[in-house]
Amino acid sequence: MNPVKRAGRAVKHRLRGVYADNIAPRVHDSFFRDLVERTANFSHTTWLGDPIWQNVLDLWTIQEVIAQVKPDLLIECGTYKGGSSRFFGDLFELMGHGECITVDIEAHELRRHPRVTYLIGSTLDDEILRPVRERVSAADGPVMVILDDDHSRSHVERELDIYSRFVTPNSYLLVQDGVIDTLKRFAAGRPGPLPAIESFLKRTDQFVVDEDLCGRFLITHHPKGWLRRIS
Repeated sequence: MNPVKRAGRAVKHRLRGVYADNIAPRVHDSFFRDLVERTANFSHTTWLGDPIWQNVLDLWTIQEVIAQVKPDLLIECGTYKGGSSRFFGDLFELMGHGECITVDIEAHELRRHPRVTYLIGSTLDDEILRPVRERVSAADGPVMVILDDDHSRSHVERELDIYSRFVTPNSYLLVQDGVIDTLKRFAAGRPGPLPAIESFLKRTDQFVVDEDLCGRFLITHHPKGWLRRIS
């Protein structure tokens, strides 16, 4: 190879390395902070008119995983205003398969979906866990779990210990909003889900972080949040 061309390629390679190691992370962080500010943390995002309160990039990843896994049952901890559970119900309707159980400690006025079962109470209470366990036992296919309610570390750790048992091999447990522990805007909510995830992974060999899903669109509200059951 021509020495000049070889030297030029070497320079380009070094520049790509400098960008990847030093510049790209700052660009991603800056864009993420601006996006959260511009959307008021996605507080005005809707699904067919219902408030959904989800990072739309993460929501697209969730849709891809549901289409791939084709869960017979999706358990959602944290209903709030019902937009996300309706989103899941509509996906299942389009797929012609699957149901969602969604749990919230408070009852909200929201539109119901025929593929969604709504439970009111704490995700940790026996009166909630009993029907959830019954539906898991009756599941004729994969079971997937999304944790999106109380984001305090202690609560998430307890949910992880309980709800991880419902997840079937090669399916996923998604722990949402570890961003609380990474963005300054959410510092008041720390410690949040991220240290709970890290603690959980030290106690189990049944789950691994799916880094490809976590970094699907470079930025995410759920760092280390996609946990795949491997056994």
